[in-house]
Amino acid sequence: MTDSDGESVIELRGLTKDFQIGFLKKRTVRALDNLDLTVARGEIFGFLGPNGAGKTTTLKLLMNLIFPTAGSARILGRSVEDTATRARIGYLPENPYFYDYLTGRELLNYTAALFGISPGGTKKRSEQLLRMVGLTSEQADRQLRKYSKGMLQRIGIAQALVNDPEVVFMDEPMSGLDPMGRREVRDLLLSLGERGKTVFFSSHILSDVETLCDRAAILNQGKLVQCGTVEELTGGKQSTLEVIAKGVESSAVGALLENVPHVVSVNPTPNGVHIILSDDTGLEATISFIRSRGGKLVSVNASRASLEDVFFNAERRL
Repeated sequence: MTDSDGESVIELRGLTKDFQIGFLKKRTVRALDNLDLTVARGEIFGFLGPNGAGKTTTLKLLMNLIFPTAGSARILGRSVEDTATRARIGYLPENPYFYDYLTGRELLNYTAALFGISPGGTKKRSEQLLRMVGLTSEQADRQLRKYSKGMLQRIGIAQALVNDPEVVFMDEPMSGLDPMGRREVRDLLLSLGERGKTVFFSSHILSDVETLCDRAAILNQGKLVQCGTVEELTGGKQSTLEVIAKGVESSAVGALLENVPHVVSVNPTPNGVHIILSDDTGLEATISFIRSRGGKLVSVNASRASLEDVFFNAERRL
């Protein structure tokens, strides 16, 4: 992994995309609005936003599958229009669609052949990738039309890595995976970062972005709202204290709010209360109150704004 001061491998400058929609009476819709973004070599970079924010549009522009209305995009120092760059990148679309009657192994062999990998190298690489994404030999020899969504996602990730790319683009790589599959893909993305690969992926699973990413950007209505490390996005500071106690009657909630300073909220739980303090100023008084009511302190946890909070605040901002 690296910091944002390293060599830039993805550069977007004023990237804008308009679409014409409608049949008889057409109108212009701006899907991406003057996007500036830089990703450094070796970063795992998360791209967040609600549905329709422009994430997939951005990835398609980077892959040169659609063309910008204005602005420019560069990968590895070259324009996205330069076909020579394709040999050095990998791509997983949001909803990968492959020829149904190929097996998983045949798909990898076919993809390897497109990159000019020798037959001997192809066999070795395919076996390595199948193990990497958690597909068995039996599953690899099954036709893709018999794959579950999660299995299609796994083989899609494998084909994106077949050429050992320097930069990997993934649109919702966790989509369709069970918790174990998500954990395996997270470990895979982290291993790519440790090997100096650059990973650019979009996701709506905020916990994955918090766990994986060196930096993340939040997009809404085609505009960049925020960009930075998770700590920078969330402010990096403790914002509240969470106090959990048991053995406190729910009838004490009102008295706690009235008598203890800096209490933000108190909510009864099946065994006690869940208290949020604005800071630690009222902590001693809160603990004394709990004990005076015969309760027992379970835990005190410092918390900060989560990426989920930042995400939803950003969504309301535009």
